Amino acid sequence: MTIKDDEQTDLQTPNGPMRTYVLRPAADGRYPGIVLFSEIFQVTGPIRRTAALLAGHGFVVAIPEIFHELEAPGTVLPYDQAGADRGNADKFGKELVSYDGDARAALAYLRSHPQSTGQLGVMGFCIGGHLAFRAAMNPEVLAATCCYPTDIHKGSLGKGMKDDSLARIPEIRSELLMVFGRQDPHVPREGRATIYNALADADINFSWHEFNGAHAFMRDEGHRYDPAAARIVYAMVLELFKRKLGEGDVVAERNVSTIADH
Repeated sequence: MTIKDDEQTDLQTPNGPMRTYVLRPAADGRYPGIVLFSEIFQVTGPIRRTAALLAGHGFVVAIPEIFHELEAPGTVLPYDQAGADRGNADKFGKELVSYDGDARAALAYLRSHPQSTGQLGVMGFCIGGHLAFRAAMNPEVLAATCCYPTDIHKGSLGKGMKDDSLARIPEIRSELLMVFGRQDPHVPREGRATIYNALADADINFSWHEFNGAHAFMRDEGHRYDPAAARIVYAMVLELFKRKLGEGDVVAERNVSTIADH
């Protein structure tokens, strides 16, 4: 379906306004909501294209600027060493509690969005995968996709580099889709095993998928991109979100069409 991709809002958080971009189906109606957490580079072209893909399959997608209190609104960091250095400095310069507060603000916004059914999921890449993992600790989140989430195994997210994500795994009630690249130096084999074992020990409902890919193998820009693997992952993502969140008015539109055909 066609989408609207020109909406944005500044959500209020304890650390100032958080610029958030909204993509959704163009057709009137109500659809499930997904908070999409970006990489350290914020809302880049590849992140927007992922949001467009999700919106085109019948979801209201909100993309918050994860470093809103550290960068000017609209800041997009380049995919180069300078951009990576600045993004990593922001990642470790932000308080852990602020990441969690931002997630709650984005979820609350989507829950009350006039085009949302209130059924919520989360998704993210790299640091965003970790943020989606933590967002899944909120009871209203029904499904979460975490693509090569960094820092979980080291407990190093946020200022002070001492997060409690592994310890809080028992709080997760949503179904998780965990995706990793075997050639990802940021989440090595030992780190992946740490996360897997913690999820299994807590009896969390999750699926686990490893691909022969580098870090950011789903990003459709740069030499790491593996389109064949990315297509497989997106198929799993859509299956999870449609199964857990429902299809909103997509179902109603299909039923009307079926009745008319008869």
